[in-house]
Amino acid sequence: MKKLLIVIVIILIIGTIAFVSFKDKKNEPKFRTDKVMRGDIEATVTATGTVNPVTTVLVGTQISGTIKNIYVDFNSPVNKGQVIAQIDDAQFTTKVRQAEANLESAKANIENARANIENLKARLNASKADIDKARVALTDVRTNLDRIKKLWEERLASQKDMDSSQNSYDSQIAQLKSTEATHDSNIAQLNAAEAQYKTSLAQVKQSEASLDTVRLDLEHTRILSPVNGIVVSRNVDVGQTVAASFQTPTLFNIAEDMTKMQIYSNISEADIGKIKVGQPVEFTVDAYPDTIFKGNVSEVRNAPITIQNVVTYDVVVKVDNSELRLKPGMTANVSISVSNRKDVLKIPNAALRFKPPEMQDKVTAREKDSGVWIIEDRKPKRIKAATGISDGNYTELISGDIKEGQELIVESLIKAKSQPQPRGPRMF
Repeated sequence: MKKLLIVIVIILIIGTIAFVSFKDKKNEPKFRTDKVMRGDIEATVTATGTVNPVTTVLVGTQISGTIKNIYVDFNSPVNKGQVIAQIDDAQFTTKVRQAEANLESAKANIENARANIENLKARLNASKADIDKARVALTDVRTNLDRIKKLWEERLASQKDMDSSQNSYDSQIAQLKSTEATHDSNIAQLNAAEAQYKTSLAQVKQSEASLDTVRLDLEHTRILSPVNGIVVSRNVDVGQTVAASFQTPTLFNIAEDMTKMQIYSNISEADIGKIKVGQPVEFTVDAYPDTIFKGNVSEVRNAPITIQNVVTYDVVVKVDNSELRLKPGMTANVSISVSNRKDVLKIPNAALRFKPPEMQDKVTAREKDSGVWIIEDRKPKRIKAATGISDGNYTELISGDIKEGQELIVESLIKAKSQPQPRGPRMF
């Protein structure tokens, strides 16, 4: 009897537990809901980018040589015109001295050519005077020959006198020709001397140009900072040889102004139409995860960047860096504000995505429009809703029979019954 009583008690307890469980299960909520709220909403475009100085100058060398001294290092502040490195100038100093000697030699050649011209001009004047004298003498000899010849024809002069006069005449003609030949030679020598003088002038100009070139090379052994700024990177060491034969090697990177930075971010072609110059930007960097930095869009570039058939566009964001916390090369997580609304009704995005379990695989023309679901008589009921911008979590409600504080279904707590899978043919 006692055992029977115990069995009955146990059965009653089990029955009570089963009844309570069944009742709780029947009354448990079938859906999770969220309220419609009023507030501000902001649509953003997110991307990643790289922090860089607004202006970075690559400092190189125009000559080849060995680095003799380096006067700055990483993070060194520099001024425009400051010597930041020195290339060994020994060979360039020697070239300057050689070029100076060549110039002096060329100038000496000019003086020699000028003196030679003056000398030849004097000789030319002398030979011209000799020609004049020879012509006068020839005239006298010719007159005497004519006189002797006339006397000889009248047999008043001897043959000897005739021969002597003829010989004197022939000799004077030869003398005149010799004097004229000397004069012509002097003219030719003068022309050659004047040509040599012009050549010497050209050699002086060439020597001056060569001297200017080697002097410029000597100046280039002093590497100067072209701007005021900070050395971001140093790419050489003392004793290193730099070669400028094909392209200018980069020795230093100098950021002109680290108090102003910019971010180069890649925006997808789907979002680039939303980006406009002047839009506000917020971003974070891994170095300061709890700090939100601010900036503005300064440039939207038109050149497409295609990588594996994905098209993006460069967007440049200007940032104030007065505290010098941002460093070149940092990765920035960028959020660009493209639109915002003040004091509007906001629908949870989960409510727009919700669909009752039994309708998961059904799509009607009515449901292609934006709509949400509410609970009415313990059943879901669909309400049309016209929506606007979204911030990823909430979407602006433009119109619809929805009120602030109204509960919208965002998730079903009951899984839809799965369809039985068809069995395959039995194998024997």
